Amino acid sequence: MKKILIGVIGVLIQLAVSGAVYGKVLNVYSPDGTVKVSIELKDKIYYSVFTGDDILLDRCTMGMTLSDGTLGVKPVLRKVRKGTVDESRKREIPLKNETVRNHYNYLRMNMAGDYTVEFRVFDDGVAYRFITDRKSPIEVVGEDFNINFPTDYRACLGEAHAFSTSYESVYTCMQTESYRKDDIMAYLPALLETPGGCKILISEADLTDYPCMFLKSTGNNGMYALFPKCPVRFEDDNDYKFKILEEASYIARTSGKRSFPWRFFVIAKNEKVLVENEMVYKLSAPCELADYSWVKPGKSSWEWWNPRIYDVDFRVGANTQTYKYYIDFAAELGLEYTLMDGAWMAAASDPWTPHPEIDLPEVIRYAKEHNVKILLWLSWLTVEKHFDQLFAKYAEWGVAGLKIDFMERSDQWMVNFYERVAKEAAKHKLVIDFHGSFKPAGLECRYPNVLSYEGVVGMEMGKRCDPANSIWLPFIRNTVGPMDFTPGAMNNVHPEENHFDIWTHGNPAASGTRAYQMALYVVFESGLQMLADSPTLYYRERPCTDFIASVPVVWDETRVLDAKLGEYIVIARRSGDKWFVGAITNGEPRTVTVNLDFLSPNRDFHLTGFADGMNADRSAMDYIRRESEIRSTSTLTLKMVRNGGYVGVIE
Repeated sequence: MKKILIGVIGVLIQLAVSGAVYGKVLNVYSPDGTVKVSIELKDKIYYSVFTGDDILLDRCTMGMTLSDGTLGVKPVLRKVRKGTVDESRKREIPLKNETVRNHYNYLRMNMAGDYTVEFRVFDDGVAYRFITDRKSPIEVVGEDFNINFPTDYRACLGEAHAFSTSYESVYTCMQTESYRKDDIMAYLPALLETPGGCKILISEADLTDYPCMFLKSTGNNGMYALFPKCPVRFEDDNDYKFKILEEASYIARTSGKRSFPWRFFVIAKNEKVLVENEMVYKLSAPCELADYSWVKPGKSSWEWWNPRIYDVDFRVGANTQTYKYYIDFAAELGLEYTLMDGAWMAAASDPWTPHPEIDLPEVIRYAKEHNVKILLWLSWLTVEKHFDQLFAKYAEWGVAGLKIDFMERSDQWMVNFYERVAKEAAKHKLVIDFHGSFKPAGLECRYPNVLSYEGVVGMEMGKRCDPANSIWLPFIRNTVGPMDFTPGAMNNVHPEENHFDIWTHGNPAASGTRAYQMALYVVFESGLQMLADSPTLYYRERPCTDFIASVPVVWDETRVLDAKLGEYIVIARRSGDKWFVGAITNGEPRTVTVNLDFLSPNRDFHLTGFADGMNADRSAMDYIRRESEIRSTSTLTLKMVRNGGYVGVIE
């Protein structure tokens, strides 16, 4: 990581202890002065968040209960440090922008009891964390994260019926005053919208050796945090997961000298600020790899979603010839990877023995000969049972990386499993794609070989994957990091026509028009993008396929051109001297006109675009390809049918 420190200013203020600071109010502002956090020290640590004169979060509390005491109760302030940081960081895997500006004002309160509370206030958000300075390990029994809303907000949440979840819920939107105390909890990220249109995204960053946070209603127009307890005794349930037999009384047993995860709020006056935010990257610890040049983001052919291949002279199935066909397809299109999903294994619990009809060494050799890298699917439990040998052996075989699946938990043990995987995989130069996973929270910043996470109702969910839900993803799930949605269907239908069940593997179709499916490669962010459909269909639809194959997965610059929360988005991304424009809408048709003033002035550009066809509102397969000459003074009018989209390249 290249890092340029532009300026750091620190001011140390000595304060008296005891009653002299009871009720003390400390304020910290964003660099542009628009966001303010007001902190009050009384029986607890209270804080309120403002934009201008408007209060967004009212008298929220924070605290951490340890087995031998509670941090944040009757706080005694020793000293305060304030300052400003303004730095530029070059992203290892630039999913939005090559360079990220990290500009904030901070307040660090050193408290009696060997702990510190740090706030950082950005122009687009607020974050805080606890830091402890104790010699002995500590047990965290619980954490007080309690937020209160001054009026009725709209909340858009991914609901979790239990701490064991695949993080694949359709978003539910409700009013916070109607969110009852006995309603089910939600996983992060969560999105709030004020009556005035301000957006507040809640999530966490720099998560390590600690469980993920969940949210639940206080029953009084607020939310509080819940955390899964750490498992201490368990047994295998099947090849994919284990059954927890006993939990500890604590949520984490950890080092006493450490910083804890950031709790953050992206504060966005509009959708552009929300989608373009880089808060997780700005708050996460820096890259730990001295050399990450071997990490190659890219696209992959994939046999799981639609294994139907025809017009070939061999028997298709779990065999060597079929995987060579996928490799040939990837090589012809310039795709970096071929993913061999669960069919490659003779048994899900055995990572060493391929299916009897697959000559895995020959497949890997053939892929290397064609400049394609092989990824292998494994369940997390199989990885865990063979952890000491697996990564080294796969690297010796010539495998490039792993898709690891079915974790479906986020307690301290499982969070540490993710980190152990990332670290060991990096040691052997293997990339990782986590499925059945929680959201990104900073591990991918420390270990950029972690290219993507699932944790989304993606295309593999069949008819559950509806554009009415997917339109929320750029505003919620994808705002915190890479998202393996697995797009690219060539059989396109509208939701009422989609009867595809993911377990039948018939002739799958996906909801959304053809232009919509193509646009997802520009709208959604992931360091690893699948071409999820069958090579047979991609060959049949060659103009669309060639365009999809040309779309990068990393970007020098990202701009939101127009968007409305939960309705539509138009986004432009630059790679080198090319701009790609992608747009999607929900179940409503709409016409959107955007300016092209992000282009260099006084130059001519060529636009090749794929739009919804005249009858795409009835037949989702219908699209039209157009070419035109444009300039920075031009406008682009996008007419999208219901569940429709647009994608184009400007060069």
